[in-house]
Amino acid sequence: MNTPVDKRKATEKAAVEKYDVRPGQSVELLKELHILTRDGKLNQDSRRKLKQVYHLFQFIEPLLKEVLARKPALTLADHGAGKSYLGFILYDLFFREQAPQGHIYGIETREDLVQRSTALAARLGFQGMSFLNLSVAESIDSTALPAEIDVVTALHACNTATDDAIRFALAKNARHIVLVPCCQAEVAAVLRQHKAQALANPLAEIWRHPIHTREFGSHVTNVLRCLQLEAHGYQLNVTELVGWEHSMKNELILASRTQKPSRRAAERLRAILDELGLAEALGPRFFTPA
Repeated sequence: MNTPVDKRKATEKAAVEKYDVRPGQSVELLKELHILTRDGKLNQDSRRKLKQVYHLFQFIEPLLKEVLARKPALTLADHGAGKSYLGFILYDLFFREQAPQGHIYGIETREDLVQRSTALAARLGFQGMSFLNLSVAESIDSTALPAEIDVVTALHACNTATDDAIRFALAKNARHIVLVPCCQAEVAAVLRQHKAQALANPLAEIWRHPIHTREFGSHVTNVLRCLQLEAHGYQLNVTELVGWEHSMKNELILASRTQKPSRRAAERLRAILDELGLAEALGPRFFTPA
């Protein structure tokens, strides 16, 4: 006679074999997140979403292990958490067994999603998860968060919210930062304002056409972010998250604080801001060590 536990294990085994669900992953969690249907099936969109989260987990897991080797009370803040797919899967696959003293903070501006995630964590018994109804900028000074956070993630935090996440990470003395930037519109807007003046320089042809302005502005924004992190002593790995066929917002920036602040990176950052006429508009945000 099959017990409910036997049926659950059979469902989990079938999901692992059919849909490449990671061993140890809670199928019940995947159903609650609507990645799996109630009868354990997976549609194409959910398969792509699960693949992206698992791929990202492969990058984040070594960072978590590195911190855990030094301290058991590992902390992670996930900015722009949304429905907290990443936070829940990180907790289920890593924190629940390997870091029971650890804690994940999901930071999200939509109150309904915060309430939904809070209820789901309680229902699943994920006691080491908290969800805060804050913007990334507000979270920097919030007393609801500890003074230091070990790992900071920000996936598809739109436009300057990624920069706020970097400020948060620097303020919280984060050991590791994981960013997938999104919708970087600010630099492109500044470039458009000064386009006529800039065209005196032949290099301005790189961003003369509107589509090039947008793409160049996005690229420059991420370059400035990387230089800022290097200036503060982080070593970087900049790569793709998934194949371009899945998402155009695909640049993954992994930063680990392993070195002394780089004066050279700070000087190059300021030089690029000056050269492109961005210093006045962006300089205060892309600050570097004195």
